Amino acid sequence: MEEASGGCLCGAVRYRARGPLRDVVDCHCSRCRRTHGHVGAYTEVAAADLALVADEGLRWYQDAGRERGFCARCGASLFWRRERAGRISIAAGTLDAPTGLRTVAHIFVGSKGDYYEITDGLPQRAESGESAPRFRAT
Repeated sequence: MEEASGGCLCGAVRYRARGPLRDVVDCHCSRCRRTHGHVGAYTEVAAADLALVADEGLRWYQDAGRERGFCARCGASLFWRRERAGRISIAAGTLDAPTGLRTVAHIFVGSKGDYYEITDGLPQRAESGESAPRFRAT
């Protein structure tokens, strides 16, 4: 997918991503579970390829070198990035359909919730897998 769009529930934040999106990776870390109420499912794009179309509701929460972009009006979690990183993660559920993406892996399964099992057969990494090869972009 070379161009995608999406936004929050109320429309106060809308974006357009130009360039290839990485397939979706499900993150099971405690921060994502607290942010989303369950697993965080993210695609990723070069930060320079993300354009905000509407950003009146966009706020950033910063902690320990990480930033989460969310809508101050409806509470939707939209973005995740490391400070000064060249890439930005986009919550897959905020993309407009069709996405053409597929879920390809699970990360931080070492800290997943005790109330569910991962049974889809996709690759699992106890941590983020940053030292492992990057997941392909579509």
